[in-house]
Amino acid sequence: MPLSAINYIMIACGAGVIAMSYLAMYLERDVDGFFSLCISPLSLVAAYVWIVFAVLYRRKKEAS
Repeated sequence: MPLSAINYIMIACGAGVIAMSYLAMYLERDVDGFFSLCISPLSLVAAYVWIVFAVLYRRKKEAS
């Protein structure tokens, strides 16, 4: 299996942050608001980078 359970957990966390960022922009209902201009874009970029990292992440194998 190419992805392990930790990868899926990390992807789910990133998707949750993306959903919360879009929800914050929706609830603010202001194009020039603080969340729409400052917080949400940064959290969206960070979450998308996190998901890419989560897909590429592999645990180090233990030395035998």
